[in-house]
Amino acid sequence: MSAGSVVAAAADVVSSGRCTGCGLCTALEPALTMTASAEGYLRPHAAGAATAGPAAFATFRTACPGLRVVAQRPAGAVRHPVLGPVLGCWEAWATDPDVRERGSSGGVLTALQAWLVATGEVARAVGAAAAPGEPRRTVPVRIVSRDEALAAAGSRYAPVAVAGHPDAAAPDGVTTGKPCEVAALRAATGPDAPLLLSFFCAGTPSQHATDRLVHDLGMPADEHVDELWYRGRGWPGRFTAVGAAGTRVSASYDESWGDALGPSVQWRCKICPDGVGESADVAAGDFWRTDERGYPVFVETAGVSALLARTPRGLDLVRRAAAAGVIALREISPDDVAAVQPLQRTRRTTLAGRLVGARLAGARLPRFPGFGLGRLAASRARQSLRTARGTYRRVRAGAAARS
Repeated sequence: MSAGSVVAAAADVVSSGRCTGCGLCTALEPALTMTASAEGYLRPHAAGAATAGPAAFATFRTACPGLRVVAQRPAGAVRHPVLGPVLGCWEAWATDPDVRERGSSGGVLTALQAWLVATGEVARAVGAAAAPGEPRRTVPVRIVSRDEALAAAGSRYAPVAVAGHPDAAAPDGVTTGKPCEVAALRAATGPDAPLLLSFFCAGTPSQHATDRLVHDLGMPADEHVDELWYRGRGWPGRFTAVGAAGTRVSASYDESWGDALGPSVQWRCKICPDGVGESADVAAGDFWRTDERGYPVFVETAGVSALLARTPRGLDLVRRAAAAGVIALREISPDDVAAVQPLQRTRRTTLAGRLVGARLAGARLPRFPGFGLGRLAASRARQSLRTARGTYRRVRAGAAARS
């Protein structure tokens, strides 16, 4: 790695498989742009000579989630072993029926964005939405109205680099991003951070998975896709693509995520310590209804979020939004949320085993200080050991296939 070069440092993160595709490096170094890799993920690419100075390099080394992610401990928060810092925890939904219906799980983050920009409390919001003219792709967007917030509602299970948007770090705005993007922005901006909103994340699938799914569901190859959404328009909502000639194809959330999108999640996401947006002021996830085994039941109904205030600023925002009638709240415990999030619970409690297995197999890994991963793994020692062995075999097999 060349000292002082964001370009060289970013290239090293990419080549070692640690890149999340968050886009922060492109905001620090004008020579970098995010482009699609052969595997279908977004990666920084040098389009010219490096120009960023030592300050940008220092920020990159501090904030790139491919190098480290630090567990957060905001003032007054109680740290939950699975969910991270919590100052308030609720079952929540948007009171505007259109926002609730379009959002992936109750529309709470969309409602907060729309309210903040409509009241002028923030100058703009930054989030992710379907690319204009090519809705199979996802791009970061600037939001300055309720209609624009509504248009961007719903999860996008595809690569996007929100932290690279020019307004993402603006202190007079609000930015909604994946946990890795929000962690990068928090570390890069410190006390000058915008309001940061995040959501529970199971990882970033390859763009190729979306394209294959549209094809496999029967969309003609010569028909342009005019609309595509992954979830929302109900809860959990169906993956749906609508063609220019009127062809409409869809799949249930269980089918689209479980069979097509989820299996293509990038390697870095599989070693992520934070799928719950710890670095955000406010984070939201699905407050699933579950069966007798505790596993989510994906029956279509009105959306409901699990909403976590993580910082005093986030707690103030949630309380004011509820008082203004923007969102409805019912207080619950963090354990209630962890109980209906089996993937997040299992991933965090066995992550130390995965990291040990990957490191023994020769993988270079980011650092994750403060998460207490060793203690969590000790509580599930047998499963952690199995995870370590399985990860070791898969990493070694992957290395052999690339050689």
